[in-house]
Amino acid sequence: MRTDTISIFLLCAALSGMVACQPTGTQTPAGGSTASSAKAAASPEADASATSVAATVPNFVGMGLQSAQDTAQEVGFYGLDSHDALGRGRAQALDRNWKVCSQSVAAGTKASTDTRLDFGAVKLEEDCPAKDEVPPSADSGTMPDFTGKSVKAARMALDSGTSIRVSDASADDRMVLVESNWQVCTQVPAAGTALAGRPVMLTAVKFEETCP
Repeated sequence: MRTDTISIFLLCAALSGMVACQPTGTQTPAGGSTASSAKAAASPEADASATSVAATVPNFVGMGLQSAQDTAQEVGFYGLDSHDALGRGRAQALDRNWKVCSQSVAAGTKASTDTRLDFGAVKLEEDCPAKDEVPPSADSGTMPDFTGKSVKAARMALDSGTSIRVSDASADDRMVLVESNWQVCTQVPAAGTALAGRPVMLTAVKFEETCP
């Protein structure tokens, strides 16, 4: 054992009743390490939100949905939504396959960049409707008129606990798999009937087909 180490050991032993010996160097402050405390003291305020600014909303109608979203972000609008303008409840999974028919904030409007923009869209091969189709709703407690609406829109309109049976209106007895591609032909109960938890029966064909 080195002489200087032995001397320190003996001195500590002699003074053990008076003071506690600690190694030389920076002491750890109560409640945390020196490094973390220094970091906390030096850190700027975390997650400071950027100040929103006003920007002019571009005209997105006629653009591809992906291009519209890119343009919106270039201007500073990052809160973006889109919906099926035909009211069929389809998700815009591949934005490049959709085009914009309507926008929630008119072109040329000055708006805060915090504003959420919502685009009504249809697939590239489809025509835009004169105005966005309003999805059916059963909020009044009565059965909506689902005729011509997508099976998916009908299901979305009903309470999640509603028992629903959907069958092919044609003689082919096909399974209705992608409900947004099928339109309602008949319904039970009839439109305007109080639902009150009643089961719903729908028949449907694909949108390119005619109801029998």
